Amino acid sequence: MVSKRIQKALLGNSAIRAMFVEGKEMAAKYGAENVYDFSLGNPATPAPEAFHAAVRDLLDTADANGAAGSLALHGYMENAGYKEVRQAIADNLNRRFGTKFDAHNLIMTVGAAGGINIIFKTILDPGDEVIAFAPFFGEYRQYAANFDAGLVTVQPDLHTFQPDLADLEAKITAKTKALIVNTPNNPTGVIYKPETMQSIGAILEKKQKEYGTDIYLISDEPYRELVYDGNHEDFLTKYYKNTIVGYSFSKSLSLPGERIGYVVVPDEAADAGELIRGIEISNRTLGFVNAPSLVQQAVARCLEEKTDVSFYDENRKMLYEGLTKLGFTCIKPEGAFYLWVKSPMEDEEAFVNEGKKFHLLMVKGGAFGCPGYVRLAYCVSHETIERSLPAFAKLAESCGLTAGK
Repeated sequence: MVSKRIQKALLGNSAIRAMFVEGKEMAAKYGAENVYDFSLGNPATPAPEAFHAAVRDLLDTADANGAAGSLALHGYMENAGYKEVRQAIADNLNRRFGTKFDAHNLIMTVGAAGGINIIFKTILDPGDEVIAFAPFFGEYRQYAANFDAGLVTVQPDLHTFQPDLADLEAKITAKTKALIVNTPNNPTGVIYKPETMQSIGAILEKKQKEYGTDIYLISDEPYRELVYDGNHEDFLTKYYKNTIVGYSFSKSLSLPGERIGYVVVPDEAADAGELIRGIEISNRTLGFVNAPSLVQQAVARCLEEKTDVSFYDENRKMLYEGLTKLGFTCIKPEGAFYLWVKSPMEDEEAFVNEGKKFHLLMVKGGAFGCPGYVRLAYCVSHETIERSLPAFAKLAESCGLTAGK
């Protein structure tokens, strides 16, 4: 029999992944061109040719050096990753954001998910609490539960989907060990502006003094480069010294299946030396051991590369404008590649099921800790967006919506 922990996890299994699997089944039944799958944040833009070229060159060089080359390319390294890779990333961050990192501040990780889990293992004790701003990536709850910690939800302003900072201040207790921030946000696409981050930093500083504890701000940044409408990439360590950054190349280089990212621990963070060593140990003891060796070295050669943001921007405008014209209420995304849509039906699951009648796959807002809405991942082809709009028109009509209102 499986463990009680896994029995509980099975009950809360990812609605996103379940919808993705259902989409595959529907595509096989009706034809992929007749199914409009907006469930999974799987990038639609290809990985840069520079990444492919880097992989080929690394493999060719290893082959030329025989067994020694193969061992060097595919072998173990420090749990934190190759020092030269970490230094290259540190130099890139310093140049872009005015930081002062060195290789020792970085740990290469198995994606952002691996990064968050090794951070949590390092800082959390049973009974501790992690705060998240709703709506949030649903796996945060499971990641905290992995270490017998609880997730506390801060409600958003339902007009802007910016965090309710008064609610944040009220939710922080002596048990609070971390606040996790995801901007640009999955699932809403909103960006937390500098003034918001300054206010968050001030609240955390105040609460640290009140309780005599360290509270870490964990910045989950897989969408950092995907910003629109004149918004700029931001790096949150400047707003609060106890900030730990988790990053993934999944979206910025379209490499989700390669599972590659990093964690940054600034020297200014409380107990930075122990944090770094603890995260390195957690990387090993959770079974990751180290981030993939070949991909580490390949991404280090592609730090100036960027996904085609204009591709997603075109999808964003097409879907947002198309749905609002049909009468749907949507939050206009400022970043990432998700559209957050208010359910016109009181029961959001009924709305999701209604969409399936027209082969539209949407993820319920309850999966993100915010019922009453659905998420659409518009990281799909332009053609999928175009073909889906007549289906959304039928869905709008079935829900009694009036076009243009």
